[in-house]
Amino acid sequence: MPVEIDADGVRRLTSVGGALLVEVLPEDEYREEHLPDAINIPLKALNGEAVASVDRARPIIVYCHDDL
Repeated sequence: MPVEIDADGVRRLTSVGGALLVEVLPEDEYREEHLPDAINIPLKALNGEAVASVDRARPIIVYCHDDL
């Protein structure tokens, strides 16, 4: 079930919970800058095949750039 979390939640889930970071921006933007250890699955390519190898037993944090 999707839940919005803040930066502290991301830190906690990645350090203690073994969460997987998934950036959904286009590949060129991912190459330019992304969070450490994040993988890239562009939103336009996000489908069952693209996530087939994702370990769903781990928490998954999906994010993109936000100008706010």
